[in-house]
Amino acid sequence: MRGYFGIGVERISKSMNLGSLQRSAHAFGASFFFTVAANLKQREVRLSDTSDAAEHLPIYHFPDSDSLTLPRNCRLVGIELTDDAIDLPSFQHPVAAAYILGPERGSLSPEMQERCDAVVKIPTQFCINVGLAGALVMYDRVRALGRFPPRPASSLARPDPLEPHVHGPQKIRSKK
Repeated sequence: MRGYFGIGVERISKSMNLGSLQRSAHAFGASFFFTVAANLKQREVRLSDTSDAAEHLPIYHFPDSDSLTLPRNCRLVGIELTDDAIDLPSFQHPVAAAYILGPERGSLSPEMQERCDAVVKIPTQFCINVGLAGALVMYDRVRALGRFPPRPASSLARPDPLEPHVHGPQKIRSKK
């Protein structure tokens, strides 16, 4: 899969939810993880992050939304259940993206939503657990940008295997 992504949360307060999200980020191949204005105990995070994600990917902590810094050309994508948000199944994931989720029992702050290049919603009838929401977004990204065979027409059929990737001829670029 081309590109990279990071995922983070704003104002999270439940350590177990954060640990679960960090573990999922590690499993889905996130390049980095971040928190903004988090209020939790790091020792408790490790109880649910059984993959020890902090040893395998960078984790950044920012005190507020103004201090959040991302790599150049990395698009910030908010995950929020609002009427004007883009439905996740219709969203075109950026090649370089940082996804941010809001806190438990709350929403992304207006300041954070203002910073987002896009706001996406998971088409559910009500809010779901932050760890589960993050996992769904990461799964959708992998499904949309990964190299998988098309789904078969029948629910009981197996997909056809992918053809091997063919590399094109060498391209030599020069400044003219």
